[in-house]
Amino acid sequence: MGRRKQYEPNDLLEQARRLFLEQGFARTSISDLEERLGINRKSLYGEFGDKQTLFEAALKLHDAVNVSRRFESLETQDAGVVAIRATIEGLGASARGPAAGRGCLLCNTASERSATDPASRKHVRAYFKRIRAAFQNALTNARAAGDLDPSVDVEAEARFFASHGIGQLTIIRSKAAPDIVEAAAEVALDHLRSLRPG
Repeated sequence: MGRRKQYEPNDLLEQARRLFLEQGFARTSISDLEERLGINRKSLYGEFGDKQTLFEAALKLHDAVNVSRRFESLETQDAGVVAIRATIEGLGASARGPAAGRGCLLCNTASERSATDPASRKHVRAYFKRIRAAFQNALTNARAAGDLDPSVDVEAEARFFASHGIGQLTIIRSKAAPDIVEAAAEVALDHLRSLRPG
């Protein structure tokens, strides 16, 4: 009978996600992972496979938990202008919160690995698609409810707001001054107000 594991794999995966978020894929070594997760290389490989496989699992976790937390209000059946405004405001406030200097693991991966690693590119494309679809859902609902001008092109606006969100998270990673992030959010909110009827 084998020895019982002294760790929870899900807890280790969360620690790996945080480390990749802080340092990126290239700067995170197996030794770094051993130290952060508190397990040896053999256990690490036995539980998660190689570094690439662990990284992809961390990307999935980030999408399931952190991306959902930030954007899932846009994906509900009754999402509308209120949800869009709250999401934009939340992005604007993020430069003064825990995301400052970290951004989003999937956004970070887009700039670090998407161009050269097909597996990362697949995750990043799915992430971008999800965010665009979330904004489009909320915009479509808002237009149907009469909260947006009937002429609003929800597909084009969804691409705009998704690009805004991704851009905000990217500059937050770069440790941009919070007032820059907040000012960008205000411009996006002004644009949202311009889409209202009349």
